[in-house]
Amino acid sequence: MRIQWIPLLFSLFFFIIACNHDQTVQITFRVIVPNANDSTEVFITGNHESLGNWHPNAVELVRNKGEKQFSVIRVFPAGVELEYKFTRGNWSTERIEDDGSIPGNFRLKTTKDTTIVCEINRWRDEGIKASGQITGKVEYYPDMSFPGILQRNVIVWLPPNYETEKRQYPVLYMHDGQNVFDPATSYLGFDWQADETADSLIRTGKMEPVIIVGIYNSDERTADYSDTENGRAYQKFIIEKLKPLIDKTYRTKKGPKDTAVMGSSMGGLASFLLAWNHPEIFGKAACLSPAFIEPFEESSVKMVESSSLKPDVQFYMDNGTVGLEAKLQPGCDAMLQALHAKGYTDSVDLLWYQDQSAEHNEPAWANRLWRSFQFLFPVK
Repeated sequence: MRIQWIPLLFSLFFFIIACNHDQTVQITFRVIVPNANDSTEVFITGNHESLGNWHPNAVELVRNKGEKQFSVIRVFPAGVELEYKFTRGNWSTERIEDDGSIPGNFRLKTTKDTTIVCEINRWRDEGIKASGQITGKVEYYPDMSFPGILQRNVIVWLPPNYETEKRQYPVLYMHDGQNVFDPATSYLGFDWQADETADSLIRTGKMEPVIIVGIYNSDERTADYSDTENGRAYQKFIIEKLKPLIDKTYRTKKGPKDTAVMGSSMGGLASFLLAWNHPEIFGKAACLSPAFIEPFEESSVKMVESSSLKPDVQFYMDNGTVGLEAKLQPGCDAMLQALHAKGYTDSVDLLWYQDQSAEHNEPAWANRLWRSFQFLFPVK
């Protein structure tokens, strides 16, 4: 019997193509911006490498010539759960709702080829003017520079009675400093209220008086807060330039037991890396909603697991349960397990708190900030 090889090969070829086609999905993202001008640029960012892994300017949409429509086509594996947002190139210009409120992530499961259409009427830098004020005295250090990272501002908050008392104070360094004290510079007008919280706890005798240093982020925030070349340069900036300046300018307690670092999300990761890698400088770290999981940074857990050391550091960690918080929880669980295995003890040098129904945003972190303050700076 003679086998017809050529027809069989053609059949196999088209079968393979069909199978491969079934395994991928083509998504067209189309954005309409009614108030776009000639210089408007639109970007998409999200939780997949084809969407830039949350880098706000990695994937630019192409503008239809002479129109106010922008589009881009991306191919994904079938069955992927996407989360994404639109920006004009950085997080200070991301899309917001028509009423000025903070939007959640768009969500899409890739089941078939489709076109997603979104109309954007407002951007974050066109949001509602923030109200509120800073409580206490602050001093500014604009445009601080250091090799390997972009310039950034620094704001220093001084505790009550700093000018009349001659004591020395511990110091807390906080990432995303524009969000820490001032609603006028913070994300959509919602700040962490670190000034009000610290002022209240100090005046009521529930927290040791502390100097708080807010370090603004940059357009390279993700790289600055990761275990990258940028991240290592950012750590050196704090250790070699900023901390010496603060210790020289203010009455500080300079040792690691009196020097803490704090941040949320990628800032939580940055705080952990600083304390773990430099316990001789930072003896305390607060990691709120920390990004210990892909696509952010999971090597931090492996770093702890593979280390033969147990740095002399107190760690505070917390997380919510809604949206991105739920996706970050496995990373928190893995890190807690790794720290326990290293000998860290609950309520002694490790405190974990789960904030039920909390989202991944500034108001949520402001609501539970007091917990980290009281753990890191108890009244002596």
